[in-house]
Amino acid sequence: QVQLLESGGGSVAAGGSLRLSCVASGINYKRNCVGWFRQVPGKDREGVAAIYTGVGGTHYASSVQGRFTISQDAAKNTVYLQMNSLKLDDTGMYYCADAGTYYPPRALSPWEYAYWGQGTQVTVSS
Repeated sequence: QVQLLESGGGSVAAGGSLRLSCVASGINYKRNCVGWFRQVPGKDREGVAAIYTGVGGTHYASSVQGRFTISQDAAKNTVYLQMNSLKLDDTGMYYCADAGTYYPPRALSPWEYAYWGQGTQVTVSS
């Protein structure tokens, strides 16, 4: 059974940084793509960043380009999201997702992902 566990969320002042981690367990397949998504109440879940784990290619939402960095430690089955220069609009519940054996052409679309973590809250205040 695939499980994803996010950590690293918290409260931070605007301009600050946080590093989220997503540790996977129960993986018995070659991973293709892992993504980070965020959601605020009343809005759709949006893709923030994704990494194609085999080749290391990355994708970012335009709203976080240049501020967020997604990376992986394959040996630890862990994907990170380094978030710098945080803004008020970055507030939300952040979810890690794994596409399973599927190779998603649209890495920032939540519909492409099979497995989800429970989320970690990020709150940015002024």
